[in-house]
Amino acid sequence: MPSPSGRRLVATFAVAASALLMTGPSPALARPPAPAQLAPLGPEFLWGVAASGFQSEGDAPDSNWRRYAESGSTADPYLNAVDFHARYRSDIALAATLGVRVYRVGIEWARVQPQPGIWDESALAFYDDVVAAITEAGMRPMLTLDHWVYPGWAADRGGWRDPEIVANWLSNARRVVDRFAAADPLWVSFNEPTMYLVNELRHGGIGAADVLTMGERITHAHNSIYDYIHAVQPGAQVTSNVAYIPTVEDAVSGAVLDRISARLDYIGIDYYYGFSPTELQVPDFDKLWTMPLQPEGIYYALDHYARKFPGRPLYIVENGIPTENGRPRADGYTRADSLRDTVYWLQRAVADGIPLMGYNYWSLTDNYEWGSYTPRFGLYMVDVLTDPTLTRRPTDAVEAYRAITATGGVAPGYRPTRPVAACSLVDGLASCTDPVSLPR
Repeated sequence: MPSPSGRRLVATFAVAASALLMTGPSPALARPPAPAQLAPLGPEFLWGVAASGFQSEGDAPDSNWRRYAESGSTADPYLNAVDFHARYRSDIALAATLGVRVYRVGIEWARVQPQPGIWDESALAFYDDVVAAITEAGMRPMLTLDHWVYPGWAADRGGWRDPEIVANWLSNARRVVDRFAAADPLWVSFNEPTMYLVNELRHGGIGAADVLTMGERITHAHNSIYDYIHAVQPGAQVTSNVAYIPTVEDAVSGAVLDRISARLDYIGIDYYYGFSPTELQVPDFDKLWTMPLQPEGIYYALDHYARKFPGRPLYIVENGIPTENGRPRADGYTRADSLRDTVYWLQRAVADGIPLMGYNYWSLTDNYEWGSYTPRFGLYMVDVLTDPTLTRRPTDAVEAYRAITATGGVAPGYRPTRPVAACSLVDGLASCTDPVSLPR
């Protein structure tokens, strides 16, 4: 999940661009009419859940993010996150009861390589056990190589400003690939690379003059590890997921995607929020639970990338709905209704010929949302600040997701609980001039 404060840095740009788009030429599109009945997604569809290492594991080793959290600049101390490091077997078992087929986790560089040139065999063995538990539970691992966290020793050398960072990153990544390729995972090289840049800039990991250099180094690292993965694991599927930013997605993510587009087996998309012309004020991204939700926006996001990468399979790597400390949302939207509404639009996208291969709900449990425990996304609630037992408590979306995975989606005649926005700006004017509709 992207950093709340990091997204604020692109919010003003998004608002300004939205206003400009409203006066630009209208694209010529023709969406298919809304079907009265929706077919289920087939048995090959990959339903999943997602998490990251630092946000959920606890027992965090020295890293850039451990240092950020300990600097006092975050809203909450890190504590022990939700202790996935000790509770991974029970969490994986919870995921298996949902009927999902994919479990996304990260292999934390800071944990497995605590010193230059030295890998911790016990840490690698921990991930051996995690991956084995996922596969034994009947799920496929989706492994993220870099979810914004690097070792403290790499930070001491300048992080992504260090000319040797790519060589060091690849040395670790190749070792991880060698270790886990036999499990036939789906791979994510870098989580949301553009937001990675923003986050490092916000916390001082890089300066403004380093942004282009970090971007070039990330793309070099992705392209190199892509080739290595395919040499070790023929037929592998590799991506670097993007954080979808309504109205300005190409401006925000385009520079990185252009450099790695030839080395993306599937297009990984993280979609959370949508905007309309009436919402062109800069939102408060430190209060994610107040952000406008447009479930139909996930259709527009998929359509955007289906047109940008024709024929390439798409995967929603992250999607979810935030609440404030688990309390009901002010707009009355429940996690179960949001999930069902979202899945309706996934089925609509597939019905309209969009090549969607999978969907991950973010996240299985609540976790450390990059500095705060207040935003809650979990299918299972965990009250880190008030419950020392870190008990996993199911939300209403648990049963909803079980029903969805069992039947391949929502019922054929399902109708979303939220109306379609009169003019969404998720895909610029395309989602205003040719909007989706619901059956009459």
